[in-house]
Amino acid sequence: MATVFSRPRTPAAKSLHLVRLNQIVTRGELVEATGLSQPTITRAVSSLIGAGLVHERTDLTRSQGRGRPTIPIELSNHPALHAGVAVGTSTTYIGLFDTRGRTIRDADVPTPVAELTESDFIEHVMAGLNRLTAGLERPLASVGVTTSGRVSEDGIVDAPNLGWHGVDFAGRLRYQFSVPVVVSAAVPAILGSEIQSADLPTGTMALFADDSIGAAVADEQGVAQIDLPGHARDLTTAAVLRERWPNVRAAAADPAARGLLDDRARRLADLTVDVAQRHQPSTIVVAGSAFIDDSAAPKLFASQVRTRLPEVQMRLIPTHREVVRAIARAVALDQALREPLALYS
Repeated sequence: MATVFSRPRTPAAKSLHLVRLNQIVTRGELVEATGLSQPTITRAVSSLIGAGLVHERTDLTRSQGRGRPTIPIELSNHPALHAGVAVGTSTTYIGLFDTRGRTIRDADVPTPVAELTESDFIEHVMAGLNRLTAGLERPLASVGVTTSGRVSEDGIVDAPNLGWHGVDFAGRLRYQFSVPVVVSAAVPAILGSEIQSADLPTGTMALFADDSIGAAVADEQGVAQIDLPGHARDLTTAAVLRERWPNVRAAAADPAARGLLDDRARRLADLTVDVAQRHQPSTIVVAGSAFIDDSAAPKLFASQVRTRLPEVQMRLIPTHREVVRAIARAVALDQALREPLALYS
């Protein structure tokens, strides 16, 4: 089975991806875009129609002289819901999304990790999800979770900043909700979101710097988390601020912290360059409070990176809320878009 945030591989997944990107598309256009044969696309579209994921727009039928008329297809309003959970150290975002990616309901659930056991943390998340789904006459089809740290292929979480080691988040949620569950590190989900919403080029790298540090790269297969050197932990917010300031925003407002923050920006740049030289990305996407909450950091960071990697394009995701919603939506929809016929059969 394809891993979390793999690029569309099956004919049905490729077709569904293109329908989502283009809204209205013909079978002929799918043949041209995918390079697959007409019979293969015809079977894939028929399967997607049968699963209720797309439907024909007979009102837009186009006649092309002799032969069968062309009937475009578009996404259906499938009743299934997909839950996305973005785990945080103080609050956890939970969103319910439809197959189009529209937010149906969402909420921020208080999850003060320092005060909760692993089990209690998961109970808070499950209670929050139960509250969101209450009263909705729509089936929950899947759950996706993003978290800091590292996640194994079977969904086991190791997140030092959360104090978690070997946490089976996926198993608990599967047992509670009886639906497929995937768990991903947060940084791969940033690139997963972009793969779902556009034809993200290969060779894109993401770096997240906040309470945790992480990196990921998108290649021909999909998204993979990057192992960072051990000294990267010295660049987390807690390690840099040393409890002298409550957060990056407070530190940025204090001239006494300027040296620490500038040093962090430079060291993040050095780390990024070292990782980029191994993976050769054409674009680097950065996110996290290290960049968002310190107005001086992005310019200093970018200048340092461009000095050594002048050809690389850089982009900043400007708000924490944007990151959280994007990764929650991405992990919520991953299974539906990666294996649509398996999920909806």
